[in-house]
Amino acid sequence: MVGGEAAAAVEELVSGVRQATDFAEQFRSYSESEKQWKARMEFILRHLPDYRDPPDGGGRLDQLLSLSMVWANHLFLGCSYNKDLLDKVMEMADGIEVEDLPQFTTRSELMKKCQPPEKSPQK
Repeated sequence: MVGGEAAAAVEELVSGVRQATDFAEQFRSYSESEKQWKARMEFILRHLPDYRDPPDGGGRLDQLLSLSMVWANHLFLGCSYNKDLLDKVMEMADGIEVEDLPQFTTRSELMKKCQPPEKSPQK
């Protein structure tokens, strides 16, 4: 009987994961690639239990969705945000593996490259 109980427990777990994935799917943006969506969905599903809306509303789920977009926009589009906000989302995303991320150059780095070299003093 232990085998039957274990199989039932696994089936229940798989069903729960499937339901959570189906629930998260409604939040996919039409402009997200499969790679971007998979990463953002992992972010959402990881924190969904902590951000469920209370019965009286409260917008906790909206907050989670916003944080997931901040993280994805920073990672995939190079958007910059307030340091405290970025620190928070990067901590929340700790351990989420995303391969082949684009490399971005900041405006400051570009400006440094465009400046002419300093002239040495004339003697």
